[in-house]
This record gives sequence, structure tokens and C-alpha cells, in this order.
Amino acid sequence: MMYPFMTLNDNTEIVHSEMKPDGKVKVYIETPDENLCFRHASCWLPEYHWEDIYGFSDDDITRFQEIIESTAHLIMEFSQEGGFDNASNL
Repeated sequence: MMYPFMTLNDNTEIVHSEMKPDGKVKVYIETPDENLCFRHASCWLPEYHWEDIYGFSDDDITRFQEIIESTAHLIMEFSQEGGFDNASNL
């Protein structure tokens, strides 16, 4: 299951998985693209291991890394509580 986390001003969606039994959480980033359909990448927490990067530049990944690092504590918490909506009782 993937849970919505954040939408950036360029329509980039950041979602995350539930916490896996090994303590890892997958963060998936996707941006609509006129030519590529979607640019995407995955980052595994807590190691910040990036994989499956398609269509994003190194600068893009650096920016996403900063966003994820600054919110990782929330992502890790929400991943154990059924996402933001469930954690906030919405």
C-alpha cells in the first residue's frame, strides 16, 4: 500500500509505503512529463538508498533528498500509522 504524503508546486507527488518488517519504508516520487509521461524515482528509508531513477537529473535528486531528509521522521511515523490521513484522524 502506498500513502499520499506531499504534492509539490510542479505537481510532483511524493508517496510512501507502510513500514516493512525489516523497518524500511519506500518513498516514491513521480512527476508528470509531457514527453516521458512520468519521471519517477524511489528512495528507501532509513538508508536513503535511491533506485529506479528515470527522467530526473542529479540536481532533482539532490532537491528530493533534501525534502525527504527534512521530513523523514514524519514519513517513518506515518508509515506505521496508515499514512497521514489515518495518523491525523481525517
